[in-house]
Amino acid sequence: MLKIVVCVSGGGTNLQAILDAIDSGRITNTRVITVISNNPGAKALERAKNHGIPGICMSPRDYADRETFNEAFTAKLCELEPDLIVLAGFLVRIPEQMVAKFSGRIINIHPSLIPSFCGVGYYGLKVHEKALERGVKVTGATVHFVNEGMDEGPIIAQKAVAVEQDDTAEILQRRVMEQAEWILLPQAIDDIANGRITITDGHVRRVK
Repeated sequence: MLKIVVCVSGGGTNLQAILDAIDSGRITNTRVITVISNNPGAKALERAKNHGIPGICMSPRDYADRETFNEAFTAKLCELEPDLIVLAGFLVRIPEQMVAKFSGRIINIHPSLIPSFCGVGYYGLKVHEKALERGVKVTGATVHFVNEGMDEGPIIAQKAVAVEQDDTAEILQRRVMEQAEWILLPQAIDDIANGRITITDGHVRRVK
C-alpha cells in the first residue's frame, strides 16, 4: 500500500481528484495519510477532514526564518514516513534537504507543458495569463518528479489542451484542470503505486 502525503496551498481541486480516484478505484493500492497546507484557510484542509484524513498547517510565516521552517518541514515529513509526497498546487519551495531525503519520491503537477511557462514566478493563474499573452494555441499540464530546480525534474507525463479564441485565464485554467491535471495526476499516482513507473538515475522508466 502506497502511503502518500499531499501538499496543497489552496482549494485542493487536485487533492479532490486524487480522493475521488481512490474512492472510485481508478487509483489502487494507495492511501492518503496526511494533507499539509501552508494556508490555514485552505479548502484543501476541509476536503481532507471530510475524508477523515489528518490535516496539518505549516507555514514559513510561523517560523523565525526560512531555514528554521525548512528544518521543521523536513522533520515532519520524515516523521510521517510517506512512500510518496504529492505537490498538488503547493506554493512553497521544497527545501533541498527534503528533496535529498525523499529523492525520487516527490512529484508535482504543473499547469503547462514544461519547459513552457514554468520556473520561478509561474504558478496558478499566472501560468495561464502568460500563455494567453504569448498567443499559444496549445497548452496543457505536466506531472514530474521534483529535484533541486524549479519545475526541472524528470517528466512523468504530459497532456495537451487546446487554447480557444475567447479564453480568459480563468476559463483556460479550468479547462486545463478538467482535461489534463485531474487525469494526469491520479494516473501517475496509480502507476507509481503499482510499479508501472519508476525513476532510476534521474530517468523515468515505464514498465509495461
